[in-house]
Amino acid sequence: MSKNLYITALEPQSGMSLISLGVMEFLVRNLERVAFFRPIINTSRYEDGIDKTIELISSYHNLDIPYEQMYAFTFDEARRLITAQQSDSLVEGILSQYKALEAEYDFVLCLGTDFESDSAAFEFELNVDIANNLSCPLLMIANASQATVDGMLKTCEFAIEAFGDRGAGLVAMILNRTPPAIQDLLLATLEEKLGSKLDRIYSIPMDESLTRLTMAEVVSALKGEVLYGKDQLNRLVSRFVVAAMNLQNYLPRLADDNLVITPVDRLDIILGTLAAYRSTSMPNISGMVLTGYLQADKTLRDLLEGAEGLVPIVKVEDDTFNTALEIKAIRTYITPQSPRKIATALGLFEDHVDTTALRKRIIRYSSLYTSPKMFEFGLLKRARSHKQLIVLPEGEEERILKAAEILIHRDAVDIILLGRPKEIRSKISEFGLSLEGVEIIEPTASPHFDDYAATYFQLRRHKGITADNARDVMSGVNHFGTMMVYKGHADGMVSGAVHSTLQTVRPSLEFVKTKPGSTIMSSVFFMCLEDRVLAYADCAVNPRPSAEQLAEIAIETSKTASLFGIKPLVAMLSYSSGSSGRGEEVDKVKEATRIAQERAPELLLEGPIQYDAAVDAEVARTKMPESKVAGRATVFIFPDLNTGNNTYKAVQRSAGAVAIGPIMQGLNRPVNDLSRGCLIPDIVNTVAITAIQAQAEKGLS
Repeated sequence: MSKNLYITALEPQSGMSLISLGVMEFLVRNLERVAFFRPIINTSRYEDGIDKTIELISSYHNLDIPYEQMYAFTFDEARRLITAQQSDSLVEGILSQYKALEAEYDFVLCLGTDFESDSAAFEFELNVDIANNLSCPLLMIANASQATVDGMLKTCEFAIEAFGDRGAGLVAMILNRTPPAIQDLLLATLEEKLGSKLDRIYSIPMDESLTRLTMAEVVSALKGEVLYGKDQLNRLVSRFVVAAMNLQNYLPRLADDNLVITPVDRLDIILGTLAAYRSTSMPNISGMVLTGYLQADKTLRDLLEGAEGLVPIVKVEDDTFNTALEIKAIRTYITPQSPRKIATALGLFEDHVDTTALRKRIIRYSSLYTSPKMFEFGLLKRARSHKQLIVLPEGEEERILKAAEILIHRDAVDIILLGRPKEIRSKISEFGLSLEGVEIIEPTASPHFDDYAATYFQLRRHKGITADNARDVMSGVNHFGTMMVYKGHADGMVSGAVHSTLQTVRPSLEFVKTKPGSTIMSSVFFMCLEDRVLAYADCAVNPRPSAEQLAEIAIETSKTASLFGIKPLVAMLSYSSGSSGRGEEVDKVKEATRIAQERAPELLLEGPIQYDAAVDAEVARTKMPESKVAGRATVFIFPDLNTGNNTYKAVQRSAGAVAIGPIMQGLNRPVNDLSRGCLIPDIVNTVAITAIQAQAEKGLS
């Protein structure tokens, strides 16, 4: 098993940050401790002297490694050592720093130099030597942005032969920034001509959004003062516009994502631009840079002070001409402050690189335990395999919109947002989000509204619902969203960020109903502990389930656990283990265990059993030495809602576990609830789970 990988570029601007992000993503989802290491960094490129790729990887993946331990030498230091014929000192220094990481981590991802020096041949040789000295297999990156098919073929042939001649172990080649027009032909040609020499060749297309500046980069480069819009510095800039002419001549030149540069005393330009930004019929700019030594006019400050949702407005001391030149010279990077770029980069990588095949090629093992990181990574990967359409009724909620952006950029699902279109679009603009392709529906304005109301009336008229009542009920976003799922106009629904569990699931109980073989709806939480993932049920729906219902919950939860890669070892929990206890509650669990074993004899299921005996091998040996479940349980069935809800929250808070759920089970169609305190990652995970449930329902998972 390889414990490392060396990523090297073949030329400048190959997109090493994108590839590093993608590779690191699947490594940290499969291995507990992964380190990132750059043997040599080129600090002269950065004004603050901090390597931007190390900063990005360390921040995004929360690496607990001091910055100084993630590199060995600067490029200038390395060159001086080589020039002074002290190459041994260079190699020894790199090995020393690397070995310190290798001793502490399961895997070390190494990243080569940037090819930004005046000698590509020097850097080529340097990277080969470092990789060989570290005994690293190599992943090569080629910049295909300006390439022809024949030119790229020659470049790759040369690289493969050169690395091969030096004894390097090649695992894959990635052609990055490929023009979409030649991508298929280029990939087919390389696979045909080079497939016998290198069996893993991938091509990632050019995405212009990754080459755009963010407002945060503009502010940093100009050392500007952000007057307004500090929370929207992730906005992307398509180009800059110098506004010096009259307003009526300047406004028609504006386009989406423009950065406007204008002198600070041009009050007419500033106010006219902001008025255009507020208009739904005018372009949505990225921000403004106000130039000159003067301070912002008091009139301007008074006008803007109470305004909300402003784009970034930045003040610099330099004049307009020099400011424009400085902006033109800014180099753009994927930074920790640009979550949209990160999501886009990861989506591109996962779309065009077979991460499973590449992972096996690199670390060479076929089966991995279900760690929390791998579990969460697997959710998005499986959701993407057969994209489903998920409706989110709480489309006006900030967390929902931000989660939707991540899901769209990761290409995990298609999304419908419910709510007032004008309000939703306003918030998308206010938060600086990119949600192209997302459908927005206002229930009462939908062409399906009358049909949905009529259907609800027919389904619930026996409960005294009138036609007018049905229309009122169907105007609610949760009922409307659930009806979309019922009608097959959406594959699943996720709600609950601002609604109670009852408000979310009641429509499902009214007309979606339980699936054949199920008599109740129940819930499961996936509890992501430090080293494993467990399933807890039922912690959200049924207050006091009967023995028959407990048995059904156990069987259904086992199916859910299996669907998500958790081998079900089921513990039917009680306050006593085995035959030691007496009492009504213990007897109920005993009966539930008997029923479950009778209905699903293939299940490894034990009960009654106490929690400590279920999870602790030492306790299990004392209390239930013959049990195949005790000490190893992965699925925990609680006897009532009070016990389950308190236990999951206690574990979540005390052990620092991530609780994903509640996930609803037993329904005909997937409808899931969120906690009102949910975070954006919780929403992303729950939507992915809903999509996988929809896949399973269709026989796709």
